[in-house]
Amino acid sequence: MNIWHNISPKRIHADDFCAVIEIPKGCKIKYELDKETGLLLMDRVLYTSTHYPANYGFIPRTYASDKDPLDVLILSSEDIQSLSLVRCYAIGVIIMTDNGMKDEKIIAIPFNDPNYNSYHDINELPKHIFDEMTHFFSVYKQLEGKVTAIDEMKGSEDAKEIIQTCIDNYLNKFCK
Repeated sequence: MNIWHNISPKRIHADDFCAVIEIPKGCKIKYELDKETGLLLMDRVLYTSTHYPANYGFIPRTYASDKDPLDVLILSSEDIQSLSLVRCYAIGVIIMTDNGMKDEKIIAIPFNDPNYNSYHDINELPKHIFDEMTHFFSVYKQLEGKVTAIDEMKGSEDAKEIIQTCIDNYLNKFCK
């Protein structure tokens, strides 16, 4: 089974989706989806002393502008094990540039985490959570000699539009 392609499309909607965890919150190991097998591949250990500020993964059956599944940061009170499926909703998006390419990162909340599921837009988040995420993505590749930049942060409606666009891109790319 390849989790990117073989999950039911009934489970992937712009306002209610299952996300796949690649990297638990607090981890310094960068795992990535191996597109051929659907397994996780260890890409590298981060070169910096920073660690992922949230659970990190992707939304299956999406195709983003960087030619990968759409990235997602899942804010949760617990670290979530790699390859777990988490039913989420979007509260915002970080739009950044990574090595000259546009790279969107959806910020999402698990429906079933009572410590976070009262948040419905990034404007409701405590400032420090927001600052940790933007700081991490601004510096996490510096010691590799790579350049990243945060371009914009947008709310839940923009995030849903991006998710829908990436679902449509997936359908056009893989389901013709």
